[in-house]
Amino acid sequence: MINDLVADALTRVRNAGMRRLAVTTLVHSKSVEALANILVEKGYIDSCNVIEDGVKKTIKVVLKYDENERTVINELKRISKPGRRVYKGKEEIKRLKNGYGTIIVSTSHGVLPNDKAYELGIGGEVMCTVW
Repeated sequence: MINDLVADALTRVRNAGMRRLAVTTLVHSKSVEALANILVEKGYIDSCNVIEDGVKKTIKVVLKYDENERTVINELKRISKPGRRVYKGKEEIKRLKNGYGTIIVSTSHGVLPNDKAYELGIGGEVMCTVW
C-alpha cells in the first residue's frame, strides 16, 4: 500500500524521464490528477488522461522531451511530506529559479501553481517544485 500518492507520482514521472519512456501510469487521486493537470498546463508534460478500469482509476501521462531527447523536467522535488508538512504564505511562494520553475501549492482554492496562488493572494501547503 502506498502512503504518499503524490511522492509516488513524482517518482514515477522522474524515473520514466530517466529511462526515456514515452508514457507512464500514475495511481489516481484528486490531488495527483490536479498536479498532473498543472504539469500539462505549464508545459512540463504533453498530456494526462484518467483511465477507468471498472472501480480502479489510473492516470496515463505522456512525457515531453526536447530536441536532444532529454526530458523537459530538470528537477521534480517533493517538499511537504507526511512526516513534515511545509506551509508558506503568498510572499514566500512568489518565484522559483527566477521565474523558470513552478511551485505547486495545495490551497483552500484547490491545487494551484505559485503564480495563480500569488494572484489570488493565498498561501498553502507546498506540495512540490518543478523546473
